[in-house]
Amino acid sequence: MSQEPDALAAASRFDGEVMASVDEGEEDLFVIADVTRDGAYLSTPLSEAAMLSAWR
Repeated sequence: MSQEPDALAAASRFDGEVMASVDEGEEDLFVIADVTRDGAYLSTPLSEAAMLSAWR
């Protein structure tokens, strides 16, 4: 499995629908999910998620 961030985009076409949200609870989680596929999501503690401005 490649560690390059654009490896999936370069290898194949992606027709998913990706959304992000904050799941509030004992520990707030930042969740990114492909809502067109079951179980296709990842999460991280909100305190460890990168700010949008850091991605630019």
